[in-house]
Amino acid sequence: MNSAAPAAATPPGALFWRVRRALRQPVVVIGLGVTFVLGVLAAVPLARLIGDTITADGGSAWSDVLASRLSENLFWSPLVATVAIGLIVGLGSVVLGAGLAWLVVMTDAPGRRLIGFLASLPFVLPSFALALAWESVFRNDLVGGRVGVLWAMGVGVPDWLSWGFVPVCIILIAHYFSLVFLLVAAALASVNADLTEAGEMAGASRGRVALGITLPVVMPAIVAGFLLAFAEGVSNFAVPALLGLPVRFQTLSTRLYGSISTGQTERGFVLAVLLICVAALVLFAASRLTGRGRGYATITGKGGRRRTLALGRWRWPLVAVAAGICLATTIVPAAVLALSSVARRSGQLSGELTLHFWSGASDPSIAQGTEGVLRNPQIIEAGLTTLLLGVAVAALSALLALGIGYVVVRGKGTLLARAVELMSFVPFLIPGIALGAAYIAVFGRPIGPLPALYGTLALLILAGTAATLPFAAQAGRSTMGQVAGDLEEAAVMAGASMPRRMAAIIVPLSLRGLLAGGVLVFVKMVRDLSLVVLLVTPSTTLLSVIAFRYASEGFAQFANAITVVIAAISVGATLLARRLEGAAQPWAEQ
Repeated sequence: MNSAAPAAATPPGALFWRVRRALRQPVVVIGLGVTFVLGVLAAVPLARLIGDTITADGGSAWSDVLASRLSENLFWSPLVATVAIGLIVGLGSVVLGAGLAWLVVMTDAPGRRLIGFLASLPFVLPSFALALAWESVFRNDLVGGRVGVLWAMGVGVPDWLSWGFVPVCIILIAHYFSLVFLLVAAALASVNADLTEAGEMAGASRGRVALGITLPVVMPAIVAGFLLAFAEGVSNFAVPALLGLPVRFQTLSTRLYGSISTGQTERGFVLAVLLICVAALVLFAASRLTGRGRGYATITGKGGRRRTLALGRWRWPLVAVAAGICLATTIVPAAVLALSSVARRSGQLSGELTLHFWSGASDPSIAQGTEGVLRNPQIIEAGLTTLLLGVAVAALSALLALGIGYVVVRGKGTLLARAVELMSFVPFLIPGIALGAAYIAVFGRPIGPLPALYGTLALLILAGTAATLPFAAQAGRSTMGQVAGDLEEAAVMAGASMPRRMAAIIVPLSLRGLLAGGVLVFVKMVRDLSLVVLLVTPSTTLLSVIAFRYASEGFAQFANAITVVIAAISVGATLLARRLEGAAQPWAEQ
């Protein structure tokens, strides 16, 4: 009986030439470089964080967190609170976001462009801006110090409305419903009127058409919006810290912060790993739920059109509700923050006003002699550091976006392209405060000749670049997907080298999209608190951290003034990014 001949081994010489030929391909060269960078930024910190929890000290930390007398307060109660917050925030965000998206995209509601614009703003603002505005209105005297407007007017605000679970959920819903709104509005814009008309011609009622045609098309966006809002809610640090910590209401993120800031580093790392597991399970569920659904082709070769639904007598009542939501989540918080930053006494917005908290010199009779934010050297330095951090991270993210997009698009289907795409989304599984803990685990001590980076701007830039990798990957992939490969092939036939092709073709054609993505990264870094709160020191402080500390110490006017500055920068940069993208919003299309 003849046996199959063994496969001949590849001769060393042939293997050498095969590797050399591969290394001359731009996709391989750039892909290997990008893979190395992604490994340093994402994989190594995550592995080091997990590794530090399985050492001798880390092993005892696991038992302290999960199976000791401390476990109830250290992990289990915060876990229940965190998951409950995530569920409520996800459901509330879907109700508000999807409802507003349907109103402005699918109906003839008057003023829908303005409603759509206002509904897209809350996610741009820092979440602690809404929390500070809530404090300025609803804070009572439970924890002492300043009080809010309602309490100062003699209105008795109950503790459950001032502090803890309820206001945390309300603020997070007001912040993250905007994310669901953007996702669902884009999905609704793809629903062609021909589909709904075909259903009506078959005798289906409007309700049947909505449930049988429109809802299945947008369901993936609704599910994704719910799970993203859930994941963002469970990982948010600023809102539970401002509205929960004063009354000892804890979530996993605030427990993590408390453990590391008090020197219990191993316990903090264990909590970081557990928080990552919670977020990863949520995103895994998102991929499973959205991946199982049937696909619906809604874009055909015909010219797409969308028919709006006439609201009739419900027109103005629904617009009034939508306007109320937008006012409560954008206009009113902005006005409260601006007014409270010039109020001489917190809680008295209609009383004596002063610009001292903005531009006043040191006065021992006001705020313990603290200078106004525009004259305070520490705040000015923090503002410059914040801008420098945002620009540096945006530049590095744009560079990585170019490399990631090139490898994923040009090397589509290859193992290297899939590996780059997968690694670029690893930080999406890691909540910001947990990623900060991972960077402390890696760079908080010397690595060979490299000194410890804790307390330096370099560490903030590295962590910020890692946190924004998913944004960079999405921007790079969408941008490179618009650059035809024929152009590069023609340049190759003309004898142009890889650097020449990148400088003359790829970069110029990708520049607009990369700039738009870079501006959005800049906005994220300017307003972010969860990522940087563990990484800053007095020598590298940032505006968001100073605002948080002022708010925690009772200097509400200073905190609100700094938050107004951050919000203005964020909104202005976001509008610039939208202009650079040049894309019309779904609610603005006819």
